[in-house]
Amino acid sequence: MQQSEALKESLMTHPCFNEDAHKKFARMHLPVAPRCNIQCNYCNRKYDCCNESRPGVTSEVLSPDEAIEKITLVKEKIPALKVIAIAGPGDPLANESTFETIRIVKDRFPEMSLCISTNGLRLPDYVDELYSSGVRFVTVTMNGIDPEITKDIYDSVMWNGTCYKGKEAAEILLRNQIEGIELCVKKGMIVKVNVVLIPGINSEHIPDVVKKVKGLGVYIVNILPLIPVEGTKFSNIEAPTPEERKKLLDTCSSDIKMMRHCRQCRADAIGLLDDDRSNEFVRTRPCGSGCGPSVENNPITISDDRAKRVAIASESGIAVDGGFGNTKRFVIYEGHKIVDEIQIDISCNTYGQSHSDHIREIISKLKDCDTVVVKEIGSAPLNILRSEGKRVIISDKDIEKILSELF
Repeated sequence: MQQSEALKESLMTHPCFNEDAHKKFARMHLPVAPRCNIQCNYCNRKYDCCNESRPGVTSEVLSPDEAIEKITLVKEKIPALKVIAIAGPGDPLANESTFETIRIVKDRFPEMSLCISTNGLRLPDYVDELYSSGVRFVTVTMNGIDPEITKDIYDSVMWNGTCYKGKEAAEILLRNQIEGIELCVKKGMIVKVNVVLIPGINSEHIPDVVKKVKGLGVYIVNILPLIPVEGTKFSNIEAPTPEERKKLLDTCSSDIKMMRHCRQCRADAIGLLDDDRSNEFVRTRPCGSGCGPSVENNPITISDDRAKRVAIASESGIAVDGGFGNTKRFVIYEGHKIVDEIQIDISCNTYGQSHSDHIREIISKLKDCDTVVVKEIGSAPLNILRSEGKRVIISDKDIEKILSELF
């Protein structure tokens, strides 16, 4: 579909889709989407340090109403703001809060360009809704077009309530990415494809990816160098050199427009690409003495009330070291005093109805607790706990530090 004059004008002021715009116009990423439906082997979504700049990092997760308030504040301080984007820290299309937010932004700030960055798994389902909500710019992270290659990039894909692994997971993701891009282009949306350059995994494959997406009607491609992140399966892979990335950019530039000015923004980035000002607008502490996930800026805070009865996933009894569905026990605290200990049977399957029953049993055992502290948690138990009005804190701190902050 041919681009409208209004869309062409928006393209002129979008700093990620137009290199000439990135020194003049600002963007704002709204971190309203904490949940994700795939697990990449290079990704570790953290809610912590403002001094770490990479995708998936944010200092706080906002509700839609909080996001709107923040846009108002940022607009006053940064008149050059032109683009409102949602890029995580999870996948925007795995979060209902994304759609609520963009509907409000369209109504309250019609002068802003709306942008979504997604892994593409749910894109075919939401193209029409995104378009009707005013989204005209879509970025899809697509790390390969051969499932034999991408099966080594993705640890798991959650699709229609089932967790897929290996080649089957890669095939499902690729199929939806291609269909979603085609639908976006047909609608007249402008699509950018991000490709993470992972040495030894997909580096030789990227020119094939570029040729494929050009045929789908993609406008621009961004080749991002892998950032090795502690706690991920790719933490020991050495990052590509700037020369390696430039060589690929030069090779692929004959096929399609390449983005050469990317800064691999955080999920809460604000300002010009070369001048991120997100630190100025963090409602919680910017970065304490430790840069781990904290109580104040954990991803889901149900209320600001003081905690009363707290369940902490800990096998060591010293630190928060258990995930919600795989910890062997929760230690229950009132103040700094242990009042109970709940043992958890983890011998069940980690998929299907057995796993669902396991999750609900844990939730039932924690019914008397208003706060749950875990090292990690999936979207299913998170949604249930939130619906019951419980506070969920994601942390790996020492228990005493957590208790001191809570009480």
